[in-house]
Amino acid sequence: MALMQKSVALLMVMAVMGFSEAAVYKVGESSGWTTIGSIDYNNWAATKNFKLGDIIIFEYNSQFHNVMRVTHEMYKSCNATSPIATFTTGNDSIKITNYGHHFFFCGVPGHCQAGQKVDINVPRPSSSRAPSPSSSSLASPIVPVVDKVPAPSPSNAASTFIALKAGFGVMGLLIPLFALAI
Repeated sequence: MALMQKSVALLMVMAVMGFSEAAVYKVGESSGWTTIGSIDYNNWAATKNFKLGDIIIFEYNSQFHNVMRVTHEMYKSCNATSPIATFTTGNDSIKITNYGHHFFFCGVPGHCQAGQKVDINVPRPSSSRAPSPSSSSLASPIVPVVDKVPAPSPSNAASTFIALKAGFGVMGLLIPLFALAI
């Protein structure tokens, strides 16, 4: 009976993970979060298509840098006096949970002014049918109700196959962990 419960729980986790389209982005790619090399972080961010659920990773030397999440006004003036959040591990992962701009900079004096700052923008999905969400519902996307689901076109069938393939890939990774837990 316990094995059955664990199996059902594992399948539920795999279903959620397999159909998730979240991406992981490392800020600055191979250079990471630094002032060396004149990296244009906003130019880097402009080339990405950020979505809810994405993970933003800041990798840096924690002896010389940090990451502060700030308001737009603080971002514009590089004001580090009262950030929304401060991260100091050198390998910080931040999950994007709401739409709009997410402002980050290094709070070490002079680093923000030198360009160590980034604006991660998560645009709302464009849909003429979806109503505008209130500020209290930003963390939960609105899913329109569809009365009839059309048969998948060849391109939809391919994307469905890829999503299923990803689910089975995750299952292959989780089965050894599940076996160890038993």
